[in-house]
Amino acid sequence: MSEVNYKHASILLVEDDDIDAKSVVRAFKKMRIANPIIRAKDGMYALELLKNDEVPKPFLILLDLNMPRMGGLEFLAELRNDQQLKGSVVFVLTTSKDEQDKFAAYDQNIAGYIVKENLQHGFDELVKLLDHYWRIVELPGT
Repeated sequence: MSEVNYKHASILLVEDDDIDAKSVVRAFKKMRIANPIIRAKDGMYALELLKNDEVPKPFLILLDLNMPRMGGLEFLAELRNDQQLKGSVVFVLTTSKDEQDKFAAYDQNIAGYIVKENLQHGFDELVKLLDHYWRIVELPGT
């Protein structure tokens, strides 16, 4: 694919765990993917960033479920109820294998549910998936 047709997508990483957040950023650097990564430690701060247009478009959201103040499922409900943000592309990146969490997340139209433990080669697999995804899929805001 021609680089002329490729537009970088920003990443909103909604993750309270510092080690996981650093690991995601490290995986992007390792794969030499320089997309902007903006981090929010909880759903409330993530919504604030989005509503204040502090996340450059187009963007993808990587969302943890278990966070303080506002968890991922609450964040998804708020996001989908907001006319400006409801079309956001969200991948859940979590430790939760709970079927109820999976169903609840997919009910909010997420693009995918990824259990951190299933990433056998760390976050490199996730970064490869996202790199292929945004090169093929037309994202809102492009």
